[in-house]
Amino acid sequence: MHYTILDCYTDEASGLGVPPYLATYARYIFAQLKAEGHQVSYLTIDDLRLYKKYNNIVKETKDKDKTNIKIYNLTKNNAEQTLKITDKLVVLLGVHVPGKYLSAVPGTLREITPLLRDLKKDLNLPMILTGPAVFGTQLEGGKFFEKIPKNLFSEIKNYGLNFQDLQKYAIHGAELLKQIPDKRIIEIETGRGCAVGKCSFCTEPIKSKFANRKMEDVFEEVIAYYKAGARYFRLGKQADFYMSDRPIELLKQIRKHCKEIEVLHIDNVNPNSVVADKDHAITKAIVKYCTEGNIAAFGVESFDPKVVKENLLNTAPIIAHKAIEIINKYGAERGPNGMHKFLPGINIIFGLLGESKKTHAANMQALQRCLDEGLLLRRINVRQVAVLPNTYLESHGGNKYLRKNKKYYWKWRNDIRQKIDNVMLGRLLPKETVIKDVYTEIYDGKTTFGRQIGTYPLTIGIKGRIPLKEKITVKVTKHMLRSITAEVVEE
Repeated sequence: MHYTILDCYTDEASGLGVPPYLATYARYIFAQLKAEGHQVSYLTIDDLRLYKKYNNIVKETKDKDKTNIKIYNLTKNNAEQTLKITDKLVVLLGVHVPGKYLSAVPGTLREITPLLRDLKKDLNLPMILTGPAVFGTQLEGGKFFEKIPKNLFSEIKNYGLNFQDLQKYAIHGAELLKQIPDKRIIEIETGRGCAVGKCSFCTEPIKSKFANRKMEDVFEEVIAYYKAGARYFRLGKQADFYMSDRPIELLKQIRKHCKEIEVLHIDNVNPNSVVADKDHAITKAIVKYCTEGNIAAFGVESFDPKVVKENLLNTAPIIAHKAIEIINKYGAERGPNGMHKFLPGINIIFGLLGESKKTHAANMQALQRCLDEGLLLRRINVRQVAVLPNTYLESHGGNKYLRKNKKYYWKWRNDIRQKIDNVMLGRLLPKETVIKDVYTEIYDGKTTFGRQIGTYPLTIGIKGRIPLKEKITVKVTKHMLRSITAEVVEE
């Protein structure tokens, strides 16, 4: 049987699958189906859009145009031809933590439904829905989840493999890279669920009970992708890297056996684990073995004790600040590519239970304290919560506080951007700082936007239309709220 995986991209609290990231879902499904003896093709939502919305024509952008990121991440496959020989379509979709994306647009149920209905009508193609959408999806914060359309999918399936079964298949997913022409950051899963989490908005405890993947299996998968040509890795797809199986040994082995690796980063970190880490051994190892630009993504969500309590959040404000101090102590040194080796990143969520004007005051006070004490924060993510099915938030208030406080959100966000982010960026990257390995991604008129490849990379605007998908070196010229402008440095 010929299966085709349609990747509409995924974004969850535990893992990112929006290009340039390649999430675990497509790779695992690809590997499992191949092992069962099937032919497997891979398409992105960009491929489907090109076929159904743009008549398979990619127009050349003119000087005044912006790169069309809806069809930017094409595979080597032609969607029209591939779908004609497909026996079953696996639709991979789901956003749980909506964000802004520089060079990709995740597909929504609303967008793909008419496209898939056309395919079903023309090709009589059976379709399976999988991915985080099985547990709910919403591309916009501050809204309830999208409803799955009736009578479209023949099956709604969670392609869940336990870690024992996954061990048989995971390495075979590396073959998928042959169908993708561009650079991808390989998101490697180290664990599932959350050891302590009951956060009101989170789907991780719903999707999985806490389990760690064996260090040897994680390492084996990294090696498989490295041998297949991958050079960019993030050890993510987990709630807390510090709780992984032997994280120090894992990092040590990867660097020992993958000499040409260009990026090795981690993702989520529970501040409590940073504080509890004896002699700060894991933090020191991350600084030693990972590449610079690395971020400990702290799911603080709120510095308001009332909100922390009502939403069963993991981290008390005092612990969050202590963890920020520890990461800064060991990771604030600038590395060869111009970025610091390892810094905290803070997540703030609007719309949680118990939120009030005091919540914003508490958040600002905590963030200002970091500035006052000279502590660096690599990034602050601010978003409105998405109310997803079967979460504590849905059953204990839903969008009550979103509706109540929505009129304040622009001001609250702008306060953080103007008073914290802009000042912090100036400290992180003073003017004239040289940043290497910037990968040019898109045009917006006569400006080129690029980023380093890695975890939550900084967006850099460069005057002029520089050839895309190339590495350049730049020098900082100006600080925006969450991005910088720079000029090319000739090497």
